Amino acid sequence: MKVPMSWFNDYTDISGVTPKEYNDALTMTGSKVETIESLGADIKNVVTGRILEITDHPDSDHMVICKVDVGDEVLQIVTGAPNVKAGQIVPVAKNDSYLPGGVHIKTGKLRGVESCGMLCSHEELGLSESDLSWTPEYGILILPEDTKVGVDIKDIFGLNENVVEFEITSNRPDCFSVIGLARETAATFKKPFSVKKPKFTENSENIADTLSVTVENPEKCLRYCARMVKNVKIEPSPAWLARRLKASGIRPINNIVDITNYILLEYGQPMHAFDLRHISGEKIVVRNAGDGEIIKTLDEQDRELNHNDLVIADAEKAVAIAGVMGGFNSEIEDDTTTVVFESATFDAVSVRLTAQKAGLRTEASSRYEKGLDPNNTVPAVERACELVEMLGCGENVGGMIDVKGNIKPRTVLDFRPDKINAFLGINISKEEMAGYLKALEFDVDLDTMKITAPSFRPDIEAEADIAEEIARFYGYDKIPTTPISGEATKGYFSPLQKFRKNLANALIAQGMNEIFTFTFTSPAEFDKLELATDSPLRNAVKISNPLGEDTSIMRTTTLSSMLETMSYNYNRKNDTVSLYEISKVFIPTKDGELPDEPEMLTVGMYRKGMDFFDIKGILEAVFDSLNIKGIEFKQLTDNPTFHPGRTAAVTAGGSQIGVVGEIHPSVSDNFDIGVPCYAAEINIADLFACVDGNIKFKPLPKFPAAERDIAVLVDKSVAVGDLRATMVKAAGALLDSIKLFDVYEGDRIPEGKKSVAFAITFRAPDRSLTNDEVNRVFNKIVKDLQYKNDAHLR
Repeated sequence: MKVPMSWFNDYTDISGVTPKEYNDALTMTGSKVETIESLGADIKNVVTGRILEITDHPDSDHMVICKVDVGDEVLQIVTGAPNVKAGQIVPVAKNDSYLPGGVHIKTGKLRGVESCGMLCSHEELGLSESDLSWTPEYGILILPEDTKVGVDIKDIFGLNENVVEFEITSNRPDCFSVIGLARETAATFKKPFSVKKPKFTENSENIADTLSVTVENPEKCLRYCARMVKNVKIEPSPAWLARRLKASGIRPINNIVDITNYILLEYGQPMHAFDLRHISGEKIVVRNAGDGEIIKTLDEQDRELNHNDLVIADAEKAVAIAGVMGGFNSEIEDDTTTVVFESATFDAVSVRLTAQKAGLRTEASSRYEKGLDPNNTVPAVERACELVEMLGCGENVGGMIDVKGNIKPRTVLDFRPDKINAFLGINISKEEMAGYLKALEFDVDLDTMKITAPSFRPDIEAEADIAEEIARFYGYDKIPTTPISGEATKGYFSPLQKFRKNLANALIAQGMNEIFTFTFTSPAEFDKLELATDSPLRNAVKISNPLGEDTSIMRTTTLSSMLETMSYNYNRKNDTVSLYEISKVFIPTKDGELPDEPEMLTVGMYRKGMDFFDIKGILEAVFDSLNIKGIEFKQLTDNPTFHPGRTAAVTAGGSQIGVVGEIHPSVSDNFDIGVPCYAAEINIADLFACVDGNIKFKPLPKFPAAERDIAVLVDKSVAVGDLRATMVKAAGALLDSIKLFDVYEGDRIPEGKKSVAFAITFRAPDRSLTNDEVNRVFNKIVKDLQYKNDAHLR
């Protein structure tokens, strides 16, 4: 929120406070200052001057020479402006002056005649018509005749102003107003604070004789106040009001609309002005909309509503969406003569949902959805009437309509100074605490030791909130540092947490880099993964209020997130990628129940010369380091996301717990990855169940090993893992290790066959093996391979 600093002086005195002092102090008490902008910082040495005489330029048919009184001297200035006349008051940029855009004005000669400055137009000063409150003529800016000479032009147009921009937290709706921030300012600098009760005159009529208001839903409309102004004159607002609005980021429109915007800023109370001519039956009804009801809002868009939306209606139609935007059919027009000011408080949740559904976020809705004070509606509408009288733009009709709904009582809490001191680690008196709270308009009763929070502070709910108020005005920097004391249970990791941590370390040891991706995704990702239309993975949890289509569902697989990350790296010329992620997927359950959230390990890789066995080897190394037993890799051909000939199911106990392999080329194309890439997705819980906690250590071997190599010719369809399983079973206790070192298809290999070669190591723990023992076992391996796998020695 932006506020000119001078506005705060209407309620408290900060005239001697510098912008830096203000920034530091307010930020420390919780009203964070983002920036402080000086409006006229780029205008220097520009003053008002009176043109005393004008003579023709001797060497120009369109220039003139002006003698200009600027208060302390008379300057000679040459100008080509067509509208200058003797006696006029004009802006004068003197020698060594600066204008917006970095324009530097110095004394110089124009066609041989010295010019000691420049006469300025409003554009050259960076001013618009709203800054002037009149329409300037072409040429030099002509100021009113009563303007004093020699005055800094920034003082004339209110440009000696510092505008403060605050970052307001959503739990402080009171600070979305000048008065609320002025209250914080006064409390911060320990200055008196007061808001004058609006004063204005009313005619002898009564609004109730002309207009009626009915609230049909008191749960959503907490209070509705209305006042009427007749004999309205629609015209531009005075310069002081327009400047305050403009400095706060609001474009001035006309006096009536500007008054409602001024109240929005000053009181934080959204208001709306209706043209009485367009209120059918001179009746206002606050009701729920009908399903399918259409209203054209001020932005000239048709909005379809339903029964959950609250509207302001007349006898025939809706004229505004409550708390969001007024209707196009009741806006203020140039010939409006009678205005109804609406000052109301609506339920925060209702406004939020309606604004979100309608796709509208306005200054009004952004305040209402934070929870406004129903007691603020009356002073706000009375201030509007006061401004009407000040601006002379209408006649206030007597009386006010005030319909109250279900207003919550103010929060009452126990006042326990000793507990607050102990909580904050400070030692101040209850009187000092009460002083901080009273400055913020809390009611503190030291007899009953009760605190009543003001109605504009919905964030005060517990004793800790009271402690926070005291802490921020006592000074966070004054609170001493104290060590934490007390008894606590020693923390520890659960077995699953330890496994997750060890798994991450093992992957990092293999050269992998961890990533974190969003759990929200798009339904289009399923198509990119080329999942079947009836795939259970397409059944995803839908987000009821998504940020957009790209984040409209919860993911059921982590592969798309991994592939998107690999695509991002590939398209930024990263030629080697090794990534892993440990995160959740979300599987829908029964209606109304929370989804299952299994945790998955996802691995993604690509690099030059890589193949399936690289990623499989990394997984095997990780499993071995974590003592994960019973994991087998079995050929998998029916997963559409993976290459059918280079993919394996990761199984444990005969059940599939994951998948690893090369991504199908068409899927890689869908993700714009131009090289073969490899991925794995494995269920963490199933993997954890395979951890063998019974770790056994054995001494280093004392006896030598015997090694044999074997190469067999088998059908292409035979899995290498099946060959290895046969050999392990045939070798028995003498087997030390089996390592695959070659798979070959090509020259001298029959069609439909492949050559597979292993290095086998035999060892006995208590003796050196003889050739006969080794040959006997080796021959059994060869025989079993031929019998079980139809494998023949090459």
